[in-house]
Amino acid sequence: MRKDRNRAYLSKSLFIRGLQCHKSLYLDRYQPGLKDELSEEKQALFESGTEVGVLARELFPHGVEIPYEGLSPKEQLAMTASEIQKGTETLYEAAFNHNNVFMKADILRKGKRGWDLYEVKATTEVKDVHINDVALQYYVLRGSNLPVSRAFLVHINTQYVRHGAIEVDKLFVINDLTDRVKGKQTFVAEELEKMRNMLSGPMPAIDIGEQCDDPYDCDFAGHCWQHIPEDSVFTLKRRGVNQFDLYRQGIIRLDQIPLDVLNDAQRMQVEFFLEKKEAVNREAVREFLDSLWYPLYFLDFETFMSAVPPFDGTRPYQQIPYQYSIHFLEREGAEPLHREFLAEPKVDPREELTGRLVVEIPADACVVAYNASFEARILKDLAEWLPQYAGKIENIVSNMRDLMLPFRRRDVYHWQMKGSHSQKAVLPALVPDLSYEGMEVANGEMAMQAYFAMCVAEDPSEVNRIRKSLLEYCKLDTLGMMRLLEKLRSL
Repeated sequence: MRKDRNRAYLSKSLFIRGLQCHKSLYLDRYQPGLKDELSEEKQALFESGTEVGVLARELFPHGVEIPYEGLSPKEQLAMTASEIQKGTETLYEAAFNHNNVFMKADILRKGKRGWDLYEVKATTEVKDVHINDVALQYYVLRGSNLPVSRAFLVHINTQYVRHGAIEVDKLFVINDLTDRVKGKQTFVAEELEKMRNMLSGPMPAIDIGEQCDDPYDCDFAGHCWQHIPEDSVFTLKRRGVNQFDLYRQGIIRLDQIPLDVLNDAQRMQVEFFLEKKEAVNREAVREFLDSLWYPLYFLDFETFMSAVPPFDGTRPYQQIPYQYSIHFLEREGAEPLHREFLAEPKVDPREELTGRLVVEIPADACVVAYNASFEARILKDLAEWLPQYAGKIENIVSNMRDLMLPFRRRDVYHWQMKGSHSQKAVLPALVPDLSYEGMEVANGEMAMQAYFAMCVAEDPSEVNRIRKSLLEYCKLDTLGMMRLLEKLRSL
């Protein structure tokens, strides 16, 4: 039997979930088995947040942690009360309960006028969801008769550049949210009441909508979206008609959409998909091909980023290259050759990678990348950090051409691209014998997580397995570019 609505247990995370969607909260409480499987990407995001939270404690050192593992909520509450009674002035993960709402505070610091609350996020700015998060904590703390004077959000400072040991006072920005949080207290109480009313009844009849990924991707999406077919209005790309407006009118599949409500790009996507068509602007393709020359080098980087800058000269969330693949043709009709680099784990890869790269790409080479602005940005960051290579890097950037251009402009378009011009969409449509499907590493996000896994792996065979997967993935990116160029020439 479900508990009375006034006593239904809630927590900080459940409160935030309920604000996003009552149905998601209901399913979490009563049918948690319907959740999507936790992806490696989301797991890595949680772990990154934990790392940032622990590092932020150095802003207020010598505190006492109230552990989560191994202690029941009741034991955590008792330990927190004991530390406060002993006069401990800094607490990490302190536990409190009010009105059957349980929470743990990242950092509590006792000041002259009472306790200061610090919530730590690995984000780079204050968002509305953070204010609601801190407001709920303030509600519980005040309800627990803890004299709270101020409430803060601690987040990452993207302007910080590491030099030597991490300077936590520069890595983090501290925002005073006290006034905004106080102004939210009636809202918090009312929303808690609404959630408990909802939890005491049947599952709310809430259809899919914008709330499904705002502010977070819901982990019940697989359940709630199972009625949406593959050829749905939600495959529409680019700005134009609102997909949910169509859905709420009962228009779900592409063949149900009145074409006159679509912009030109969306209309092209729908018409070509329904009629299984493709189009080529041969003059525009020829003009693009005429901008290339030999020797022809196809370049792709893989990068990683982290909230805490790992090396000197890096910023939070800066993309740091650890791998590249190069396919190249010395002249027209030549056999393609391949070069690759993958850094050893746990070391700064930039200098070795750059030194190898500027030797392997000749000064007169035409360098082709897919979405070349990304590769150019990585190269410019390397030139800034390694000025001894700046001249050669600038030459590579100036000789760079973007293979994405004819597909972004839809000079070449195939119905199987489904409105996208990403390489992951274009390659299987135009070169069907090449595919990322079934690969252990099949996209950039998976590559980054694989690199992180390689850096913590201790078994040499595991390291070798991950290296092999990363090399195969990056190699397919540049091989795919080369094959796409062959396809353009055949057109």
